[in-house]
Amino acid sequence: MLNPRKPTRSLQLGNVQIGGNAAISIQSMLNVKTSDVSGASAQIKRLVSAGCEIVRFSVMDSADAAAIALLKREFPEVPLVADIHFDYKLALAAIAGGIDGLRINPGNIGSRAGVESLVAAAKERKIPIRIGVNSGSLPKDLLEKYGHGTQAMVEAALSHVKILEDLGYHEIKISAKASSLPLMIDSYRELSARCDYPLHLGVTEAGTLLSGSIKSAMGLGILLAEGIGDTLRVSLTDDPVQEVYVARQILIGLGLRKGLQIVSCPTCGRTRIDLIGLAQKVELALREFAEKELTIAVMGCAVNGPGEAREADFGVAGGNKEGLIFARGEIIRKVPEEKLLESLIEVIRERI
Repeated sequence: MLNPRKPTRSLQLGNVQIGGNAAISIQSMLNVKTSDVSGASAQIKRLVSAGCEIVRFSVMDSADAAAIALLKREFPEVPLVADIHFDYKLALAAIAGGIDGLRINPGNIGSRAGVESLVAAAKERKIPIRIGVNSGSLPKDLLEKYGHGTQAMVEAALSHVKILEDLGYHEIKISAKASSLPLMIDSYRELSARCDYPLHLGVTEAGTLLSGSIKSAMGLGILLAEGIGDTLRVSLTDDPVQEVYVARQILIGLGLRKGLQIVSCPTCGRTRIDLIGLAQKVELALREFAEKELTIAVMGCAVNGPGEAREADFGVAGGNKEGLIFARGEIIRKVPEEKLLESLIEVIRERI
């Protein structure tokens, strides 16, 4: 059983609610320069098509900031977040361009006067600000005081939060990302215990598609199962679209989101079809049904295959160079191996 969600404050980021009783939202980040408007636009379209609900990008200079108005004009319905360091003037330009959210650390964004002007501009539109702490860039004084551990992570986050609170601003969410799972998990647990701001979950520098997905599933899964977390990003050294697919599967696997689940057997000596290839093709072909609450079984032999396939909404049970197509417990047809994918997709489309 999962723990109940920890109650947190509610924020509005564009058309997406974060915290409160809202569903856990999925984020990703562009890996092209924001001023490359055509490249950024193409990547936003792909991310949104994959199920990304919030898109973040770096704003490193005035050209990046100037692109925001163009991207908001093209994607008015997509919450866009500007990630900015060291220069509050870029944050002001992002706000003027229509940005929906900011990721900053007010302690390093500029002078006190600059932070005050930034907060005043954010207040006008209640733009949420994410305080993003990363284990690789903790303040030197906290490292000297606490060492490289949970206390330094949490105090770094809360010290930045206090700057905004002292200015009367509370549209805040917090992240405390680390590549070390124990450090990341303990930091989020401590923050959850000490404040009620929404938490943005993530394992930073998680790795490539395989290792990063496993690491993220462990870290995020533990916290989500404990009721901690309001929005998340899976950080992978790969196409950002893969981050969205992995994030969806983590939430679906925990029962925190409805969606497509594919059940496939691990193969063994009894398998007489190319089950690995078939399962991979089924996964790609069914991405158009990602929002559907469906279970699809792709099974390789006559031992467990028919039973698993019958329990799924739709399924394939392999035989000797052929297989059975099931729909909600009913055998629909027997087809040769080369027709299994085509027949499965055909049956699914006919019935839903």
